[in-house]
Amino acid sequence: MGSNSSRIGDLPKNEYLKKLSGTESVSENDPFWNQLLSFSFPAPTSSTELKLLEEATVSVCRSLVVNNPRTGNLGALIKVFLSRTKELKLSAECQNHIFIWQTHNALFIICCLLKVFICEMSEEELQLHFTYEEKSPGSYSSDAEDLLEELLCCLMQLITDIPLLDITYEISVEAVSTMVVFLSCQLFHKEVLRQSISHKYLMRGRCLPYTSKLVKTLLYNFIRQEKPPPPGAHVLPQQSDGGGLLYGLASGVATGLWTVFTLGGVGSKAAATPELSSPLANQSLLLLLVLANLTDAADTPNPYRQAIMSFKNTQDSSPFPSSIPHAFQINFNSLYTALCEQQTSDQATLLLYTLLHQNSNVRTYMLARTDMENLVLPILEILYHVEERNSHHVYMALIILLILTEDDGFNRSIHEVILKNITWYSERVLTEISLGSLLILVVIRTIQYNMTRTRDKYLHTNCLAALANMSAQFRSLHQYAAQRIISLFSLLSKKHNKVLEQATQSLRGSLSSNDVPLPDYVITFFSSRLLQAGAELSVERVLEIIKQGAVALPKDRLKKFPELKFKYVEEEQPEEFFIPYVWSLVYNSAVGLYWNPQDIQLFTMDSD
Repeated sequence: MGSNSSRIGDLPKNEYLKKLSGTESVSENDPFWNQLLSFSFPAPTSSTELKLLEEATVSVCRSLVVNNPRTGNLGALIKVFLSRTKELKLSAECQNHIFIWQTHNALFIICCLLKVFICEMSEEELQLHFTYEEKSPGSYSSDAEDLLEELLCCLMQLITDIPLLDITYEISVEAVSTMVVFLSCQLFHKEVLRQSISHKYLMRGRCLPYTSKLVKTLLYNFIRQEKPPPPGAHVLPQQSDGGGLLYGLASGVATGLWTVFTLGGVGSKAAATPELSSPLANQSLLLLLVLANLTDAADTPNPYRQAIMSFKNTQDSSPFPSSIPHAFQINFNSLYTALCEQQTSDQATLLLYTLLHQNSNVRTYMLARTDMENLVLPILEILYHVEERNSHHVYMALIILLILTEDDGFNRSIHEVILKNITWYSERVLTEISLGSLLILVVIRTIQYNMTRTRDKYLHTNCLAALANMSAQFRSLHQYAAQRIISLFSLLSKKHNKVLEQATQSLRGSLSSNDVPLPDYVITFFSSRLLQAGAELSVERVLEIIKQGAVALPKDRLKKFPELKFKYVEEEQPEEFFIPYVWSLVYNSAVGLYWNPQDIQLFTMDSD
């Protein structure tokens, strides 16, 4: 790239990139690297421009794929980056802008190359490119240093150890993005990977000790929602003589890169993606979800999932059991607040589901909160706007409600929380309603939408299960909620009777004249009492007759039904659903990353 690169279109002819990808070996000590890393061109700000960048550099990348076995230039570039990261923390403390900027550029090039390498070759070939041994040109050795493992360990250290400042924000985002790219080999396989280089490097060896620290840092990145610094905030002051080359380079990079961060998402639905206030939080959450949904290795459970399942509140002073690996503590109050505020995105809802379902400490804490409306209302709003959401987002929101309604304390407390002026509920003006009544209204509306539109059995079952879980604790329902329950019961009864009648007609020929079904004794008893009381009964009079009848009803004629509680049970192979779902979120939501839709095998994705 170098100081002369100013446009994406110039990249295929760039002399520095040609040298990097050419047939000549470049030593890691060569001054060439400083020239290569001093590039400046406006960073892509849309999926279209990212696609142009990919197309402009693909010939360079493919030349490197061919020549790297002889030159080892990829390894030299990585070694240059690794040597620089050793001084990165000190550079941040000393405000060495240029050093950090060039180190970021090195990682940016590595990330671009790694993405193409992963797409173009098998994992075995990829590993060979990272185990080049200089003393024997054209050959590889199993004894050679594994630069891929060293790179991953370095990225983990960078993410967890480098302080987040204006001048380090950019390289922190790039480090997280590079780890996402490393894991993206799953995108190019139709089947869920159960053995891959991800399992080899991230679940054992030198990377394993960073597990809990990495998960904790990614969670805190999500919690803090740190915004990028304004354009040019970390650039060196302009010199009196008009600046010079370094100022111009830094200024160009700052302006271009902060523009892409401000404008946000990419992918096939970029136009519909909301502006991202914190690219680092978004990217960290996506990486966390990818790590949490890696399949277990043959002999090792996923350590990142173990960390997510076991972390505790910072206020919990009880010791961790020795049997729990990768445990750590985090501020649950801050986590709860962030989850409440970020539920407009699929990935935040998926994180909430993951924590509620897998971490009993988080679930217990959330159910004990006295402000559950802050969490429940965003979930209800997702379900209310079901027409505007994708089906996976709706499923996650509904399963969250199902998990919450498994708790009797939650089912009682939601009727004690009074809400005023729910502006997003448009069917009826709700000036004052309990959280429980609103929950009932939204779930019933979802059922009716499903019955008339999508007809999804899974959605239907879980909606009814949530209502059934809450039913024993219904208290002081809003009259509109009570009306909707009756309407739903009437609708379902008609459908049930229709199905029952069809089944009865098919069996009628086999019944004898003595096989007359007995009327339902409970129903008959109360109907006769209401008929005896006459017509034109008020609501209060009907309720009084039912109460009196309940006292006089012979108990020996009743059958006691056990109290039912519907619990959410994950399917036997949840990864078959969650892994494609997570990667579709990465494809649509990751900042500054683009994959050609035609290359993706894991799911079907239309191009722009």
